[in-house]
Amino acid sequence: MADINTAEIIAAHARGTADTGSPEVQVALLTARINALTPHFKQHAKDHHGRRGLLKMVNSRKSLLSYLKKTDAQRYLALIGKLGLRK
Repeated sequence: MADINTAEIIAAHARGTADTGSPEVQVALLTARINALTPHFKQHAKDHHGRRGLLKMVNSRKSLLSYLKKTDAQRYLALIGKLGLRK
């Protein structure tokens, strides 16, 4: 599995200096983990237990994105543009 540099992701998406919990940061971290796991499932198609964890991450990211869209549409649009989500 590819190594995810959490500090770089947090620095790139943080809204302030000590921001680690904003929806933008959480979605960026989940996206990095999802993207790192995707090749694993191409190789190991029968790993259903791991796939369950991946689906939980996808659903968590979906919930965070819907919360962000509901509360601040501009931040939502900026984030999906930056991460390349929602084609």
